[in-house]
Amino acid sequence: MQYSNITMGLTKTDIFTSEQNKLASLLKAIAHPARIAIVEHIMKVNSCICGDLVNEIQLAQPTISQHLKELRNAEIIQGNIEGASVCYCINPVAIAALQDYFSSIQSGLKTQKSNCC
Repeated sequence: MQYSNITMGLTKTDIFTSEQNKLASLLKAIAHPARIAIVEHIMKVNSCICGDLVNEIQLAQPTISQHLKELRNAEIIQGNIEGASVCYCINPVAIAALQDYFSSIQSGLKTQKSNCC
């Protein structure tokens, strides 16, 4: 059977706005407890070295590296190479985008009728 203009098995991200796709990417990247712990630790110390994360979160180095990669790809964190280590910090632009999104939801809830569902 042949389908014209239909690609089976692919997500249809092109039907959503670039803002919706970017927000989904941010939320997907942060939607893991280890990544939340990484972000919280980076915020607490205001920067960190990957080895510190291994000790703090108690996951294997390759696992930490994979989580850092996901957070970097979504631009939630950014890093600078300092000698043999990498120093990470939170990207304030990404966090502001998340904050704006949830603030808009909260504002919408305030104007919504109280008898919803």
